[in-house]
Amino acid sequence: MVAAEVIPGPRIGEAWGLTLHPLQHSGPKFVQRTGMLEPRSRQLDGHVASGCLPGEQILAWAPGVRKGLEPELPGTLICTNLRVTFQPCGWQRSQETPLSSEYDFALVNIGRLEAVSGLSRVQLLRPGSPLKFIPEEILIHGRDFRLLRVAFEAGGLEPQAFQVTMAIVQARAQNSQVQQYAGIPLSKAGQSSGSRKPPVPLLETSEDWEAERKKQGARGWRVSTVNESLPRYFWVPKRTLDSEVRRAFGHFHQGRGPRLSWHHPGGSDLLRCGGFYTASDPNKEDIRAVESMLQAGHSDVVLVDTVDELPSLADVQLAHLRLRALCLPDSSAAEEKWLSALEGTRWLDYVRSCLRKASDISVLVTSRVRSVVLQERGDRDFNGLLSSLVQLLSVPEARTLLGFQSLVQREWVAAGHPFLTRLGVTGASEEAPVFLLFLDCVWQLLQQFPAEFEFSEFFLLALHDSARVPDTLTFLRDTPWERGKQGGQFNSYTQIYNPGYCQPPAGNSVNSQLSVWDWDLRYNSEQILQFHNPGYDPEHCPDSWLPRQQPSFMVPGPPSAVWLFSRGALTPLNQLCPWRDNPSLLAVSSRWLPRAAISSESLADQEWGLPSHWGACPLPPGLLLPGYLGPQIRLWRRCYLRGRPEVQKGLSAPTISGLQDELSHLQELLRKWTPRISPEDHSKKRDPNTILSQSR
Repeated sequence: MVAAEVIPGPRIGEAWGLTLHPLQHSGPKFVQRTGMLEPRSRQLDGHVASGCLPGEQILAWAPGVRKGLEPELPGTLICTNLRVTFQPCGWQRSQETPLSSEYDFALVNIGRLEAVSGLSRVQLLRPGSPLKFIPEEILIHGRDFRLLRVAFEAGGLEPQAFQVTMAIVQARAQNSQVQQYAGIPLSKAGQSSGSRKPPVPLLETSEDWEAERKKQGARGWRVSTVNESLPRYFWVPKRTLDSEVRRAFGHFHQGRGPRLSWHHPGGSDLLRCGGFYTASDPNKEDIRAVESMLQAGHSDVVLVDTVDELPSLADVQLAHLRLRALCLPDSSAAEEKWLSALEGTRWLDYVRSCLRKASDISVLVTSRVRSVVLQERGDRDFNGLLSSLVQLLSVPEARTLLGFQSLVQREWVAAGHPFLTRLGVTGASEEAPVFLLFLDCVWQLLQQFPAEFEFSEFFLLALHDSARVPDTLTFLRDTPWERGKQGGQFNSYTQIYNPGYCQPPAGNSVNSQLSVWDWDLRYNSEQILQFHNPGYDPEHCPDSWLPRQQPSFMVPGPPSAVWLFSRGALTPLNQLCPWRDNPSLLAVSSRWLPRAAISSESLADQEWGLPSHWGACPLPPGLLLPGYLGPQIRLWRRCYLRGRPEVQKGLSAPTISGLQDELSHLQELLRKWTPRISPEDHSKKRDPNTILSQSR
C-alpha cells in the first residue's frame, strides 16, 4: 500500500463529537512503516478531543451507510488505535456519557472482519493480511455477537474506503494492543477521585473487606493478609493463627488455600480453595491446620469436586466458537436444521450442567449448618461461577442490582479470575469465556424467576458487552495486582505477580481508575432505567426475608461428618486430607476416592440427598431451584442473535416507547397485507386497529 493523504469529508469533527487541532483540519497523513499505519498528526489530547479516550488517535475514516437496520443510517466509519466506531450524521457523543456508545467496537472485540465487493466477492481479512480490492461494504463481527455492516459511498471516495479498511486490519495486527488499554482516570472523565465514592465497593482496602464481612454476619471470620499469592485481603476463621494460615496454604495449588467465599444467614459457610499441592509433604501440624480451615468450626464438612460433571476450559471455548459461528447472518446451517446445529454446539448443555451443579450445592449449603468447600485446581474459574450461582439461588440479597454487582466484584474481580486471558484479549491458548457462561446461567434464572431479580436482561447485556471495553480495567487485567498497579496502587503482592516488587506506601491507596460499575459515564439515564426489572416484586427484598443469625430452620449435622460430593451424590470420607493415611494418593489430588455412579436426579429430587436418619428438611425460604431439562434451558436470543436484526423482531420490549415501536412495526406489516383482502371487505378491514380487535 502506497502512502496516501486522506481527504477530509464534511465536518468530520462534528460527526466524531470532537474538536481537531488547527493543523489537523487538512486531514491526517498516513505512511507505510513496517506494515503499520501511523498518523503524522499529533496525538489527540483528552481535553481537546472530547470524543477520544486518553491516548487515542484517529487513524482513518470514510463516509458510509450503516446497513442491516431500519432505516439505514448515513454517517462516518472511523478507525482509531483503540476502536472502530460508526457515527451517524448529526450524532454527537454526549458529554454526560463520554466513554461509550452503541456504535463502538473495541479492536479487541473484533472477532471477524470481511470486505465485500459486488454480489460474490468476499475477503476474510485477518490481522496483517493485504486487501485485494476496494471494498463496497465492510462487515465487522464482534466477539459479543454484535454486527456492524457499513456500505461505502462511491463518487471519488473509494481511496478512503480502502484506507479505513486497511487501518482496521493493521491496527488489529499490533501485538501490543492490549497494553494500550490503560483505563481512564477519574479526572479524565470529569470526576474527582478524592471525594467520589465508588458505586460498588471495590474491595481494595481492608475496610471494604471488614464492612462486607459484617454485612454477611460472618462473626467467626476475620480479614487476613498473610498469603501474598491471593488477593491482598481474604477471610479466614477467627481462631486460626497467621502461622497456621501460612502452613495450610502452602499445601494447595498456587498457595490458594481454603478461605471464606460467602456466609449463609442460617450459619453455613461456603469456602473455596485450589487443589491439594501434589508435591507437598505436610507434617502433623500442617495437616491439623488444613483440617481446621476446611472445617471452619463446623462438625459437618462437604468437599465438592468443582470440575466434576462440568466442561473443561477447552470445551467451553469450542462451544462458544461454534455458537458464534452459528449465529452469524451468513451461517451455513439450513433453517430447518438450525436447532439441531444449536444443540451440536453443546453450549446449552454446559449451561444446564452449571445450573444443575449450583442447584445441588445450594441444597447442601441451606439444608443444614455445615462447611461446604469448593475445590478446583486453579481456583479461578468454576469456583467463582458456582459460588456466584449458589448465592443467587440461596438469598434474595444477591438478586438485587447492588447485591449482584458486589457479588461479581468479590467472586470474580477480587478473587483473581483471569479475564484478560479467558476472553482471548492476549491471544493465549487458555481462552475460555467462563464469565460469559456465568452470565448466560444468570439469564436463564431471570427467565425462570422473573419476579425474583431486581435487574433486567438489559443489565446483563451491558455487563456482557463491558467485558471488552477500553475505558475500564475491571475486565482487562488478569489479577487484582495488575489492575491496582495500572491504577496507581502498589499493593504488597508476592513476586509471582510483581517481579519488580517495591514496598508499598503506608496506608490504603485508593484506585483512581474507573470501574465497570461507573454506568453513569457510559450509559445515559434512560438506558440505566432499563437496568431495572419492571416485574421485580419488592416483597422479595432481603429485609423481609430472613433476619441475620437466625439458624432455627437448619438442623445441626452429626458430629465429625465428612463427605465428598461428586457426580450428584454424597460419599462418606474417613478424613478431610489425602495425606494422612496414604501419601501415594497425592498424585490424584482431590479425587483420591472412587466415585459413585452419576445420579440421574438432583439432590432436591433425592429428598436432598441426605441419609434417612437425618430426617426430612423443609425447603428454606428464599431458595430457588431452577429447572434444567429440555426446553427449560433456552437460547439467549437478544444477546447471541444481535447480528440478525430480523430475528429480534417480536422480542418483548423493555419500555413503553419500545412497545410503541413494535406496535408501529406490526401495524406497518398489516398495511402491507391489506391489499390482499377482497375489494368488498377492504373498506372494513383496512384499519389495523380494527383488524387487531377482530382477531381477539
